[in-house]
Amino acid sequence: MEKQHQNNSLQDNSLQDNSLQNDSLRNISISIVIPVFNEAGNIAKLFEETKAVCEAGIDGHPFDYEIIIVDDGSSDGTGRICRSLSPLTYIQFRKNYGQTSALDCGFKAASKDLIAALDGDGQNDPADIPEMVRYLLDHDLDVVSGWRRNRQDSFMKNFVSRGANLLRYLIVHDGIHDSGCTLKIYRRECFEDLTLFGEQHRFIPALLKIRGFQVGEIEVNHRPRINGKSKYSFLRIVKGFLDMLSVWFWSKYASRPLYLLGGVSLLFFFLAIVFGCWTVAGYILTRHMRYFIIQMILTIFFFMAGLLMMITGLLGEMMMKTYFNTQGTLPYRVKEKVTLHEE
Repeated sequence: MEKQHQNNSLQDNSLQDNSLQNDSLRNISISIVIPVFNEAGNIAKLFEETKAVCEAGIDGHPFDYEIIIVDDGSSDGTGRICRSLSPLTYIQFRKNYGQTSALDCGFKAASKDLIAALDGDGQNDPADIPEMVRYLLDHDLDVVSGWRRNRQDSFMKNFVSRGANLLRYLIVHDGIHDSGCTLKIYRRECFEDLTLFGEQHRFIPALLKIRGFQVGEIEVNHRPRINGKSKYSFLRIVKGFLDMLSVWFWSKYASRPLYLLGGVSLLFFFLAIVFGCWTVAGYILTRHMRYFIIQMILTIFFFMAGLLMMITGLLGEMMMKTYFNTQGTLPYRVKEKVTLHEE
């Protein structure tokens, strides 16, 4: 009898969990953000695919959705085509500012609980969105990033991308394979106080992980480009590397820059002491200073460099405290606050 009661209890819990899961799938609201630049040959088809996916939803439950296209200064008629699409929120930049700015603008315009981002070139498959949403909800994540395991790009683009991913893994270590894939699902709170700059769209998972958000990854379909030209260039690689260094510094020393700069200054002071002792000992032994001019110059150089690093670290500390105070942000994030009462 007791065993039967336990089985019934487990069955009830299972039914309750399934009911909650169905409710969460039934009430999904999502903003689809698509940055475009000269994609007149791709955007209409991509829009219709995305619209069909949202109306189909998950398990017969359509999404409460909005589609936001951010036109990053296109000059090939992309804007004219976008204005013929519906339902759509269309945002047009005055000139080309880059994909990061377009995504940031779209994220700020989004009004739904979840945000999906995908490239405007049609290589990301909107059909992956429902499974990514399901994965995010099932695993209680804040971000799900697409992994283009079988990329449909040129050999050179794949080669450079793999090298960049390896470098990113070593420097930033955000825990995913393909940070450069635009196809991602986010909870809207991820961007409540985050503004993207430069080429930082490649490092959004790392930036969010720094802030304590939970990041996951799932394999997605990657399609060959049908129309238009790739915007990939060597200059973007250089910019991406510099932004990677910025993300690395932010992840390690944003709240305490003195730990990095102060540590370097102590190393320089140590080297100054070493070369200073070498100079003094050499002069005492030989009484000829001309043999130790280089050591003396290095002593002065390392001392001054250490002093400058220490001053820069202290100024950095003051600037970061001012930043957090004026922006109304904190160097930490609270996920949940619960008040429990004794029964």
